Amino acid sequence: MIRFLLVLLLLSAAGIGWLGWHDYNRYLTTPVNLPEEGRTFTIQRGWSAKRLAAELEKQGIIEQRYWFDLFARLSKQAGGLKSGEFSLTGPMTVPELFDTFIAGQTIQYTQSIIEGSNWRQALKSVRASTSLRHTLADDVLDSPQAIMEKLGFPGLHPEGQFFADTYAFPKGTTDLDYLRRAKQTLDKVLQEEWQTRQDDLPLDDPYQALILASIVEKETAVAAERPRIAGVFLSRLRKNMRLQTDPTVIYGMGESYDGNIRRKDLTTDTPYNTYTRAGLPPTPIAMVGREAIRAVMQPESTTSLYFVARGDGTHQFSDTLEAHNAAVRKYQLRRR
Repeated sequence: MIRFLLVLLLLSAAGIGWLGWHDYNRYLTTPVNLPEEGRTFTIQRGWSAKRLAAELEKQGIIEQRYWFDLFARLSKQAGGLKSGEFSLTGPMTVPELFDTFIAGQTIQYTQSIIEGSNWRQALKSVRASTSLRHTLADDVLDSPQAIMEKLGFPGLHPEGQFFADTYAFPKGTTDLDYLRRAKQTLDKVLQEEWQTRQDDLPLDDPYQALILASIVEKETAVAAERPRIAGVFLSRLRKNMRLQTDPTVIYGMGESYDGNIRRKDLTTDTPYNTYTRAGLPPTPIAMVGREAIRAVMQPESTTSLYFVARGDGTHQFSDTLEAHNAAVRKYQLRRR
């Protein structure tokens, strides 16, 4: 009798196990609940497979969350779940859904730092972004020194320290994460270009190259002109001539600049006035891209020492002051 009962119990257990295994395999081949138009789903950083299964069930995407959790455990990839916002489109089975979360192909948002923009403009854009998660308090945002300290660069002026580019990032990226990435990218690009620089540049270090690159960035939006403009400035530095570039004067004027630069502005001394002071200004004056940095590291060899805007976005280059003054009369004074 006891033996019969044991056999009966074993058969019952085997039957239950077979039914469970059958239900589990049916579960894995049945599409999850997704609308025809698809939907988004967000995995928060630090979620376990168990927490993920519970949230998927709560939102009606799956049923029987314990089967999902079992599949994740058996896959031995539960530790590889990626956080972020995912776009889910059906039909999709549980294994396909799980693979989507492992692959980490999250919805990406973008935010740009514009070439030639200054620190105030870049920060204003970050503050206005609806894609970034804002974590910096107003008192920190109002203090460039506090932001740089949070980024790990106490005492460093923020101007020019963030690479001008368009960055893609997943949902949940913070404003500080974004700025840190732009800073790291700038440092990487600057070092790469510094390693391939021409010999005998009159620049002591990458920071001086960055300062000059920011001036080149502000002087022209025409990519083909950048190496030549860099060559002019480098020639002036070699000859101990003042750079005499309007963008540095404008930067030194700060918020008092109203869109016009006057003769008195050129003679009013500030740390950034390259008409009244020799050498480079103390910091960059704008955010830069790779082209401006490369133009400074690999400038065009030129005999020109002067240039003036033609009014169409390009410049007239001159070797002598006499030729330059004639170009100014032609392109600037006549236009006024």
